[in-house]
Amino acid sequence: MRDPESLARAQRSLAIARELDDPALLARTLATCGRLAAWDAELARPYLSEAEDLARAIGDRRRMSQILYSQALTAIVGSGDLDAARVAGTEGRELAEVIGDQGYSRGCRWCLSEAHSVLGDSASAEAQLRELIAEADAAHALIWQVNARSALCQVLAHRGQADEGRAVALEALDGAAEIGRYQESVVYSALAFAALAAGDVDAAVDASEATRQRLDGWLARRATTTTKPSGQAALASGDLTSARRFADEDVSVAKGWFMVQALATRARVALAQNEPGQAERDARDALTRAAEMRAHLFVPDLLECLAGLTHGAGNHPEAARLFGAAHAIRQRTGVVRFQVYDTEYTALVEATRKALGRQFDAAWEDGAALSIADAIAYAQRGRGERKRPPSGWASLTPTELDVVRLVSEGLGNKDIGKRLFISPRTVQTHLSHVYAKLGLTSRMQLVHEAARRA
Repeated sequence: MRDPESLARAQRSLAIARELDDPALLARTLATCGRLAAWDAELARPYLSEAEDLARAIGDRRRMSQILYSQALTAIVGSGDLDAARVAGTEGRELAEVIGDQGYSRGCRWCLSEAHSVLGDSASAEAQLRELIAEADAAHALIWQVNARSALCQVLAHRGQADEGRAVALEALDGAAEIGRYQESVVYSALAFAALAAGDVDAAVDASEATRQRLDGWLARRATTTTKPSGQAALASGDLTSARRFADEDVSVAKGWFMVQALATRARVALAQNEPGQAERDARDALTRAAEMRAHLFVPDLLECLAGLTHGAGNHPEAARLFGAAHAIRQRTGVVRFQVYDTEYTALVEATRKALGRQFDAAWEDGAALSIADAIAYAQRGRGERKRPPSGWASLTPTELDVVRLVSEGLGNKDIGKRLFISPRTVQTHLSHVYAKLGLTSRMQLVHEAARRA
């Protein structure tokens, strides 16, 4: 990661390049600006798009491999767009290998391994990263020696091999220190997640603190949530106030799959704070986003979170099905639950088993038989089936009640969406449901009804 002054210098060079009649120079300068802006996708995208057009037009394959890597990197760290990362990373890797540019081939393969991990294909991600480490070690390519090890630590943590992941990340610390504070923060973040996976709360808190210490100033503003384990570490330690603050901060800036991760963390925090409405909103929002981008890494955790909420609402058969679906998905993908969450999970499953008696096993097996897509669809269909009446004030869901409250405060759909982290169109959908349930036809009638209820 470069500091803002580096980008400013590149932008000044770009202004000069535009005055010269040299497409190759302009493509090079645009690519540099795009690479330096990678952590801000909206800023990077126009530079890289223009650079790509120029490079393709003049047939500059070496520049194209650089641009494609930058596009893949921007998709991974700037926007969290898995599809864009896979498309650019695949073409960039193939082109780099044709022209013999191992540096950009490594970069593209690192981006692809990140995408595979989030997509739930952790076995492929692990294989890619081990190959990358061996190659980087042989070539003494420091940046990839460090990045591949920190990424492998994360993958191994999610695969239940936390101790091995920790050992791999520790190998990267000295190299990360040579590169700079941001790179150190990435390694310490990986160590924090490995500690959470192993159930070592003290180590997770220490590594999380080390991460934050290296993300001061502009680094903190630019870093993606993958380098921010603080919310989960604080939650595991019982510091709910800090956990909520960290989670809120992450949700406020996250994009793409990082938003799924951030919302999932905040849902856990809200559960611990006895705020089931907030937990349900975040978990369902995260699940919807995960389904859209196939971020299957997070689906088992989200299904278990919703199962716990469903159990608390008294719908024990649905809870058992969701627990069964999550368990089966873990078996298929190899993604484990972090040990810091095992005690709560076990207690909820046993409570559901006790409430259902002999019906528990059948409901669990029903859920386990669902595919990932069907399990997500089932969880989404389950919304609103928590012993609420079909109409009237008591039929409103937690999200619908929040929409009503914000309408009563005079907010428009756009502002309500910002408050609830949903789109204006989704706000309007909730309002339509509210009108139908309450027999109303206008916003003004809704405000009056809300005031009467208050």
